[in-house]
Amino acid sequence: MKNLFLITTAALALVLAGCGKSEPAQPAIESVESLVANPERLKDLRAQCKADHARMGDAQCHAVAEATRQRFMSGGQSPYANDPVPPPAAPASPPADAGAKD
Repeated sequence: MKNLFLITTAALALVLAGCGKSEPAQPAIESVESLVANPERLKDLRAQCKADHARMGDAQCHAVAEATRQRFMSGGQSPYANDPVPPPAAPASPPADAGAKD
């Protein structure tokens, strides 16, 4: 009788443990491509990652950092492309008699 009581109690405890509250679902992580295409959302998420990295999660903050890097390093037209730096002036040639020895 005691064995039946112990087995029943253990089974009940396992069933109740399985019915406990689950972890709150993490929000879906926005992709790097969607963040690159939406600079306002990227700006908002960058601020949120800076304010509370633990709540945002590593995966989302890494996606935000990668999207920021891609936007910064994109191969778009540079605003300085039409204003190139002029090449340095050629050095003045030395005088003709400077290399001659007496």
